[in-house]
Amino acid sequence: MEIAIFFSLLLLAEVLGTVGGFGSSMLVMPLAIWFLTFEQALGLTAVFHVFSNGAKMILFRKGMDRRLLVQMGIPAVIGVVLGARLTVWVDGRAIGLMLGVALLLMSAFLFLLPNIRIHPTRGNALVGGSVSGFVAGLVGTGGAVRGATLAAFGLDKNVFVATSAWIDMGVDLSRSVVYWGQGYLDARTWLYLPVLAAVSLVGSYFGKQILAQLDQSLFERIVLGLVFILGIVSVVVALR
Repeated sequence: MEIAIFFSLLLLAEVLGTVGGFGSSMLVMPLAIWFLTFEQALGLTAVFHVFSNGAKMILFRKGMDRRLLVQMGIPAVIGVVLGARLTVWVDGRAIGLMLGVALLLMSAFLFLLPNIRIHPTRGNALVGGSVSGFVAGLVGTGGAVRGATLAAFGLDKNVFVATSAWIDMGVDLSRSVVYWGQGYLDARTWLYLPVLAAVSLVGSYFGKQILAQLDQSLFERIVLGLVFILGIVSVVVALR
């Protein structure tokens, strides 16, 4: 029963993560640590998100910003490797608390002041990619940082989701390798691979259908609203 509940929650997380555009890890990581140790949750979230990104790359294959992919993707991969290596020494829960607070402040600012935009400069893309990658490696989820950055660039919703998925594929493949080397991927994770693949594909598909019904303005506010909720979840989980 417990495993059925867990996979049902993963499916819901995948749907919401697709609609939000930042991927499911922002929901999966807080959920996973209720069922697994923190290190096991890191490993499972990374592997699950590899499948999740693959599904989005297929479903949203016609909309990807190559410039942002390079400017955010390369620093994100470098950042995630550094962050993943630090998990051996750093208290991830303390970092999770700081992440939650940062997400609350960032999403509230952008939601209340929708006309304020981060300038679409190379420097801002580099910073957003580096921070999102580093945080993803360290605490298992940096999608909201990347999502808030991409939302501020004012991308079309399909371009937003596709670009985010391509960037995140590099991030999650890289941290999966590091986590595997550090022993975070146990036998259960490999056993769950077929189910994780199915859940990611079905969740991404239904998320795409929902996304098609949303207008641009509502989509952006949903993204920021989800980021705010996930900030609250991160704080609660860190304090638990």
